[in-house]
Amino acid sequence: MNLLRPTPTPYDPLQWERLPFAERARQVCQTWALHGYGTPLAVYAVYLLKIGLYIGVWIACCATTPGLGGVATLGDWWLEPIAFQKAILWSMLFEGLGLGCGSGPLTGRYAPPVGGFLHFLRPGTTKLAMFPRLPVVGGIRRSWLDAALYLALVVLVVRALVAPALDAGHLVPIVVLVPLLGLVDRTIVLALRAEHYWTTLVCFAVAGPGLGWIAGAKAVQLALWFWAGVSKLNHHFPSVVCVMTSNSPFTRIPGLRRAMYRAYPDDLRPSRLAVAMSHAGTALELAVPVVLGLAGGGDALVVGLVLMLILHGFITSNVPMGVPLEWNVMVVYGGFALFWAHPDVTIADVGATPLAAFLAVMLVAIPLAGNLAPRWISFLLAMRFYAGNWPFGVWLFRGDSYRKLDRLTKAAPWVHDQLGRFYDRATAVGLIGKVMAFRLMHLQGRALPVLLPRAVDRLEDHEYLDGELVAGLALGWNFGDGHLHDEALLAAIQAQCGFAPGELRCIFVESQPLGRTTMAFRIHDAATGLLEAGELDVRALRTRQPWEAA
Repeated sequence: MNLLRPTPTPYDPLQWERLPFAERARQVCQTWALHGYGTPLAVYAVYLLKIGLYIGVWIACCATTPGLGGVATLGDWWLEPIAFQKAILWSMLFEGLGLGCGSGPLTGRYAPPVGGFLHFLRPGTTKLAMFPRLPVVGGIRRSWLDAALYLALVVLVVRALVAPALDAGHLVPIVVLVPLLGLVDRTIVLALRAEHYWTTLVCFAVAGPGLGWIAGAKAVQLALWFWAGVSKLNHHFPSVVCVMTSNSPFTRIPGLRRAMYRAYPDDLRPSRLAVAMSHAGTALELAVPVVLGLAGGGDALVVGLVLMLILHGFITSNVPMGVPLEWNVMVVYGGFALFWAHPDVTIADVGATPLAAFLAVMLVAIPLAGNLAPRWISFLLAMRFYAGNWPFGVWLFRGDSYRKLDRLTKAAPWVHDQLGRFYDRATAVGLIGKVMAFRLMHLQGRALPVLLPRAVDRLEDHEYLDGELVAGLALGWNFGDGHLHDEALLAAIQAQCGFAPGELRCIFVESQPLGRTTMAFRIHDAATGLLEAGELDVRALRTRQPWEAA
């Protein structure tokens, strides 16, 4: 077996890309069900080595603090408060550099395998300013000032990581700079995983000296689990279980993968087994914060930590697309550093303070609003992780009009050209074509057979590219948030590339709001604007195969 070659498709990719959509979708979805993305085995080894790098640099940073550092004595100091604080700082920097979530082949990033700093440090690259018309920090292209602000954050975090001790002088400048960067480019704030790391840093900075910040950090971690569980109280998550199981490097048993579907290959809706697994996962994710939040030590605390290990062990072992591997490591570490090491501290110890008001906004108001009105809030800020109920987009380039993207200042070429450095065209088309299956196999993706004929007359005349890959090319970062490649990015790209009418059509589909049965959609032409908008009934999508329009 060639460890660098992806699993070949059972069809000729070059003939496949000329087929009508329904047949293309059927073939690629049936292939995903048994073979997943087809990732070469060597790629998984690279991700494992990257986790080793992540942990190793954290140990090196801790070594700059007296009494910490050193693998031989790790068991003596790994739960020290400053070790946890440096882990949060390093994790935020690791993600902000583009080394964590959204890196490598499992996010459609091949050459280079990372974006992040290659994009954020380069003036002229495309950005998504919070207020594009605002002077100085607005616009659609990164200025020298924008790049300097990002570099300043990197320098400030490195300064804190190598400091013997942390105080307000190290933390407050970072806490202030992150939202300023969000004003410049909201992509960076999402890449920094601000809903977790920045919010926890605010607890460090505001709580003052001592260990008062632990209560706030516990509240952040409990909220991550709780809202992730709440976001799965719908019909989307069973499809996520199917897609992950079909792609996991540890579930390469054809019989198991077939068992995830009602009747492979003709009925690829989730089976009773997949539904049962999804319900068990949701219950587990809600149980972890309940048990750990109420446990004051003893057996209850042990049970909570075991449940946490089962939850994140399952997620990590599936190596999900988007690869939030280091984030899962950090959450598990936080479980021990916060709950095991400080069982006597509860979130009530935050008290009636300004920090409590801040946490109420970040951990209650924003996630609640993000579940009820997902159009306006990133699924990351709403903490709707792994739910499968994400906003997404599909970009359709007529003919070779995608070459106009070369007019952008960017760190990576067209995705097929990236793969062309390693494989022949057939292999590249077969691998990228699997991204269509990933989207269609999720419940929300079943909207595409309905919407694609409304967007273009013949899909065969267009290059189909998932919005995630467009965001990776144009913005330097992507991690499942369709709001990074919606109308704002389309307008920024159109201003720089000048697509003619009909050359670029985009389909944007929103998440299903909690408590409702519909998903909103919009179809745009890059040159002429909105073509159609409406809603689709999720109940109808549940009755269809991924390739069926009705």
